[in-house]
Amino acid sequence: MSSLVRTLSLANRGIKNYFTKRPFCVSFEVTHCCNARCKHCHLGGPVDEQRATPQRFGEIYRELKPPVAQISGGEPLLRKDLEQIVEAIRTPNRAPYIIVTTNGVLLTKERYLRLREAGVDEFSLSLDYPDERQDEFRRMPGLFRRIERLLKKLESENKKAITLMCVVQSDNFRDLLRMAELAREWNIKVNFSNYTTLRTRNKSYMLSKEEIEELKEIIKKLLKFKRKHKNIFTSDYMFKRMPEFFEKGAIPDCRTGERFLNANPDGTLSPCGLIITNYESQKELLKNFSKNNTCSYCYTSIRANTEKPGWYLIKDGLNSLR
Repeated sequence: MSSLVRTLSLANRGIKNYFTKRPFCVSFEVTHCCNARCKHCHLGGPVDEQRATPQRFGEIYRELKPPVAQISGGEPLLRKDLEQIVEAIRTPNRAPYIIVTTNGVLLTKERYLRLREAGVDEFSLSLDYPDERQDEFRRMPGLFRRIERLLKKLESENKKAITLMCVVQSDNFRDLLRMAELAREWNIKVNFSNYTTLRTRNKSYMLSKEEIEELKEIIKKLLKFKRKHKNIFTSDYMFKRMPEFFEKGAIPDCRTGERFLNANPDGTLSPCGLIITNYESQKELLKNFSKNNTCSYCYTSIRANTEKPGWYLIKDGLNSLR
């Protein structure tokens, strides 16, 4: 019964937010510090920052009431009070669905279980390659095998609450099907998100015209794999627009502030993790940024999944809740 109540709560919250123009997802970037130095990211190393309390993040959640709350960074597991942040956001048997994003270095089985007990529904575990190339790309020796060992330790769990998150770029797009196969071998799901130049201005990870045609064929294979094995989270709609983003380098009409937004480590708000501001409310963000926003240079998973047309939102939402 509690599962049904929660499913109805999530669906109800999504419907309400659609009509009231509240966000579907808020990414709580609880720290900009990170223990990795990934080649496609501008973050890495320690950061001198003001940090909001768990209670403040709870207040932000209750102000915005998104059906999905993502806790991210930087590397969120660097915060020793992460469990308290989760507890401050969580409402038992009700929305939100809570996701923690991590590079996996600090995610032990013991921390996984503590965070699950605190209220985490799912971990989004970054993985860019199906082998040790992950170590070099993230500049973290031994990372791939560490992730592999963790997932083997979790084999006794009835359902591993982990989804691999792969950023698609020119150096790994030929490995996407292998990533889906690896996720299936590990008995978890995989999600794909487009690379953006907004973080590092590095255009070398964008796909060439010839590579885009190759990507289209790979996506056809991924869709067949998705139908058969049902372990790919990425929506058909995002797969459809992924080559378009690489062709144009942009997807217009970003709806940040309305469909999604970020909470900063200090408790202020930003349009996203790529454009940092310090707005005090969604109303202020909508008025002073979103109203005149012309940025179109990303197509991340959060943006793609919150900006889908209504039919896809309903269909994909129901599939996710199942």
